[in-house]
Amino acid sequence: MSLSLLLLTATALSAAVLLPRALTRATWPGREPVVALWVWQCLVGTVLLCCLAALLLGAAAVFDTVRAQVFAPAPEAVTAAYDLHEVSTWTAALTLLLACGAAWTAAMLAREITDAYRLRAVRRARLRERAPDLPAELLPAAPGPLLVLEDEYPDAWWLPGTGQLVITTGALRRLTGRRLDAVLAHERGHARARHDWLLQLSSALASGFPRVPLFAHFCEQTHRLVELAADDTASRRCGHLDTALALIELNEHRGVLSCASSRRQLGDRVARLLEPPVRLTPARRRTAATAAGLAPLLPLLITFGPGLFALATLQ
Repeated sequence: MSLSLLLLTATALSAAVLLPRALTRATWPGREPVVALWVWQCLVGTVLLCCLAALLLGAAAVFDTVRAQVFAPAPEAVTAAYDLHEVSTWTAALTLLLACGAAWTAAMLAREITDAYRLRAVRRARLRERAPDLPAELLPAAPGPLLVLEDEYPDAWWLPGTGQLVITTGALRRLTGRRLDAVLAHERGHARARHDWLLQLSSALASGFPRVPLFAHFCEQTHRLVELAADDTASRRCGHLDTALALIELNEHRGVLSCASSRRQLGDRVARLLEPPVRLTPARRRTAATAAGLAPLLPLLITFGPGLFALATLQ
């Protein structure tokens, strides 16, 4: 097994097992959910890039045809730097495992996207059938498409992929003024940030690899952080108090302050809005975002490092 392939495998395993636990136990993601989402995405991207690069090097070591295509324009010294001529049983087994993992990942993503499009079409058709024809003066003055649904329960959500907001007549009767604006701003925050794609990616990876700590934590934290990020968007526009009160009024029939595990997140969100946490300084936010953005360069450096060093010695 070549040194590059070994380093890529070790990096992927370390990032997939050790870093998610440390990131989950940290307290700063709740203060900066947008930065935390970026860090999680970069961490997942780094692991996937390590696996992809390891698969490419492993296939080049096992199959002469792949090696000839990958290193076709390179000098012989570059190919020799990767030490791919002697194939061990571990290299072949690892390559097969990575190939199966890549195929399974693609299948999970395809299934998630297909199911999302199908469910989206069904829900959109049902909502349009139930939506009443209301005069314009009864609709809140808000830009963007808005679908009003006749329902006694107060609720509001957004249709992923369309950016269309759905609000019930119960919510229009219960929420007024800045509280209604806070609910709409929260949902628009989801739509503008395209949180649907991030949720689908995390769900696909978690369902495809349930025993991998990185993907399990990524799915759990993504569902939590996107709500915190949308809460921050609404509170910046309408204030923390009005956003918290709107969240309570919109969910009090569900038991928003219940201690049940499935509803505890709502209580935590309300407490966070009533007592906003101290944000990180701009310098620390930039440092965290930059460090996370540089993480995917590590597998690229491991992959191209031996070839670049061989080219440098030739000159």
